Amino acid sequence: MNSAHAHRHDHHDHDHASGHAHDHGHDHAHGHVSGRERKLIFAFVLTTVMMLVEAVGGFWSGSLALIADAGHMLIDSLALLLAVASAWFARRPADARRTYGYGRLEVLAGFVNALTQFVLVAFIAYEAITRLFNPAHILSGMMLVVAVIGLLVNLLVLRTLHGHAHDDINVAGATLHVLGDLLGSVAAVVAALLVRWQGWNWADPVLSLLVSVLILNSAWRLLRRSSHILLEGVPDGMDTDDVADALRLAHASVRDVHHLHVWQLASGSRMATLHAELHDNASSAAAIAAINHVLAERFGIQHVTVQIDTEHCPDHAGSCSGPAPR
Repeated sequence: MNSAHAHRHDHHDHDHASGHAHDHGHDHAHGHVSGRERKLIFAFVLTTVMMLVEAVGGFWSGSLALIADAGHMLIDSLALLLAVASAWFARRPADARRTYGYGRLEVLAGFVNALTQFVLVAFIAYEAITRLFNPAHILSGMMLVVAVIGLLVNLLVLRTLHGHAHDDINVAGATLHVLGDLLGSVAAVVAALLVRWQGWNWADPVLSLLVSVLILNSAWRLLRRSSHILLEGVPDGMDTDDVADALRLAHASVRDVHHLHVWQLASGSRMATLHAELHDNASSAAAIAAINHVLAERFGIQHVTVQIDTEHCPDHAGSCSGPAPR
């Protein structure tokens, strides 16, 4: 088998794999994205209105918990707006400068959302510590009413976004912000009750600090998740050694696999490139078909690029290392 023949089959199969991946994303965009965008816009409007209510109520009542939650909601409004924009851009087709399209914007949005949470936590912590040493008078009745309304609104927004956060890092980032708001509203309600019925003004800043710790933990997990994708990390739960072993057994014509790379373009969009070394006189078309089948069925990888090596790896000496056979 000459190299031109192998390359021709490789190119043909690559086109087939790419088309399948494109169709999958296309269906997803038309079947779910528009509805998701409507939910994000609805959440954005509700969050923005509630942010204004809590800001006014917080300054009027003197409650740090409400002011902190209003500040959090301000960032949430921007995060939800960014989520809507990135979802819209992600639907744009690939072009000459963005050959993979704009799907990774959702990961970038999640990364930025996580960073804004760290800034918010620092602000709340500073204000809370200041309040502990300099207690302020609080109108607990107004604080309680506004906090309960905020809690109900956050529950509604969280319910609206529920169902997409598990497979979309963009919506996951927005959901994280709303969850932080929900915790902030719960803390504000508890603080208002303690201030009103026990006279414990210190409960307002203390519960604000508690919410900050919870937000910090969630923000760290989102930051790790989004940065891992941006750094082309192997998808969670996948071992490249297991993938290589499966590919070596995919077809009798496959002698070895090296230069294996697996990554995610965005959440749920897995991709792979590899070199497949075949036995003499083996069919490259059959090998490529088997490789694509194994990667799609066992590992959920739809977009695959395969280079067939009919002899030894053509790259420079020492650069063909990959997962060693077990």
